[in-house]
Amino acid sequence: MARITLTDFVTQNNADLGAPFVSLMKVLETVAQQIDAKLDRNGLIEESGDSGSQNVYGEEVQKLDAYSNTVLTDSLLSCETVHAVGSEELAEPKFSTHGKGVYIVTHDPVDGSSNIDTNLPIGTIFGVYPKSDTVLQTGSTLIASGYVLYGPSMMLIYATKGKVNGFTFDPSLKTFVLSYPDIHVGEKKYYAINEGNWELFSSGDQAYLKSIKKEGGYSLRYVGSMVGDIHRTLLKGGIFIYPSDSTHPNGKLRLLYEVAPLSFLMIEAGGDAVSSMKNPLEIMPEKHDQRVPIAMGSKSEIEKYRVFQK
Repeated sequence: MARITLTDFVTQNNADLGAPFVSLMKVLETVAQQIDAKLDRNGLIEESGDSGSQNVYGEEVQKLDAYSNTVLTDSLLSCETVHAVGSEELAEPKFSTHGKGVYIVTHDPVDGSSNIDTNLPIGTIFGVYPKSDTVLQTGSTLIASGYVLYGPSMMLIYATKGKVNGFTFDPSLKTFVLSYPDIHVGEKKYYAINEGNWELFSSGDQAYLKSIKKEGGYSLRYVGSMVGDIHRTLLKGGIFIYPSDSTHPNGKLRLLYEVAPLSFLMIEAGGDAVSSMKNPLEIMPEKHDQRVPIAMGSKSEIEKYRVFQK
């Protein structure tokens, strides 16, 4: 049975966004294949392992982090539809020189990079915002968002208003093909959180976890890369939580590069998200690397979670 390719799907189903969006998605597809080709040979190539340097936030940088950030940022800036690019690995956003762009694109080039050396799932997160003189926009302005999951197969999931669709890379065709049409969040009782930080959690987060364990029927599933955990939550259901704690009172995940794009996607798939009792899509970032706490997943689980928050 013939499958529809990503490019054909975008052309047919996002006609309201026009040729610029098709061009942007082609760039994301091409770069995903470049990153995946490196990951396929992880451990055998010079880009493997720790780079020995830190990024502007004092975090250790994997060589594949640096490679992915460079190739994705440069490819986006060379695309005529892109006005500016913000990245988790950049000290400041970069603006194009061609002056023709209509989008601002934010990205986390390698989410879960601590999993690289152990060959576990990692991903790339992206958000597509309208052109502006700043990347500081609320998630409510997002035109589209999504992620690439590098796992047993490579997948690209993206959301626009009202629709979330998933594509699997077909090596024989060298392109992504539609494999998960019209995704809606599942309803299984899974929860994903690093319980190793239990003693650092707020009393509200501890109370929520105690409550669902007492209720029963829940299973802990935690990969350690946000893309991996969100992908399972999206398809199967449950809740993903990365809360603030006593050592990270403002949370640890970045609003522009992780929280807003994936919250948009989860909400468009019929789920919900909350950040310190706020809709994360309504939080105006004060700086491009702002961090916030987040919980997202099926609506029923987020409703339960809110009960215990103050």
